[in-house]
Amino acid sequence: MKKIMITGCNGQLGRAINEIYKDDIHFSLLNTDIEQLDITKIDDVMAYVRSEKPDVIVNCAAHTGVDACETEEDKAYKINAIGPRNLSIGATEIGAKIIQVSTDYVFEGKGKRPYIEFDKTGPKGMYGITKLEGENFVKEFASKYFIIRTAWLYGDGKNFVKTMLRLSESNEKLRVVGDQIGSPTSASQLAKAIAYLIPTENYGLFHGTCEGYCSWADFAKEVFRLKGKNTEVEPITTEQFGAPAPRPLYSVLENYMFKLTTDFSFDPWQDALAQYMRTMEE
Repeated sequence: MKKIMITGCNGQLGRAINEIYKDDIHFSLLNTDIEQLDITKIDDVMAYVRSEKPDVIVNCAAHTGVDACETEEDKAYKINAIGPRNLSIGATEIGAKIIQVSTDYVFEGKGKRPYIEFDKTGPKGMYGITKLEGENFVKEFASKYFIIRTAWLYGDGKNFVKTMLRLSESNEKLRVVGDQIGSPTSASQLAKAIAYLIPTENYGLFHGTCEGYCSWADFAKEVFRLKGKNTEVEPITTEQFGAPAPRPLYSVLENYMFKLTTDFSFDPWQDALAQYMRTMEE
């Protein structure tokens, strides 16, 4: 039986991966979160991997607070860059594969067409900068790696869909950013992609998002449409929203490497969202 070690197991993606493997007799999961393992400490990571000897390490741990990263630079570098470095060093020593989850924020976000894996990066905020350094460390220290950049993730946990539904309970009209364009991606879809790659030697950098794209305002409208709510959505600009950290205005990712090297495909974002909302009601 193969062992899959998951860091950040209590996050949306960690939970989705657990859901995929819950009945799989060929894999056992080593679930870790900050309480069990601090990935920023190299000695702790090495002790853990030497003891447990996982076949695969999936790093779902990250400092994802985009605005917080601007004021917590040290913490962001530790979790988003040093953590992946430590896990990569550990993976290489024991011959394990590593999957590093990255982000659309590694791009500047001024594109006019979807970004492919071969496009130049250029992050603007500390979140994207530290996540890109994490990618670089994985490339430097891991011998068998998959890096998967995703975007606008939602799943079992705190997310945009639940926030919109909660706010709609007490508001007839919501102001939502309409000039940022991306691809809403369900954690279960991303987990399926990860499970697809794990048994392979198809290493490298991948983009992994649901197909199609929209604005946050359009995303909210679709959530309300599926829920049968009459909540009005007023699109506003990023400037009007006034978040501390810069956001990419256009960060649509093309799943080019999946298309070039596999027969795996992601569902359209609308279909994945409908499926997610059905599971929310169950």
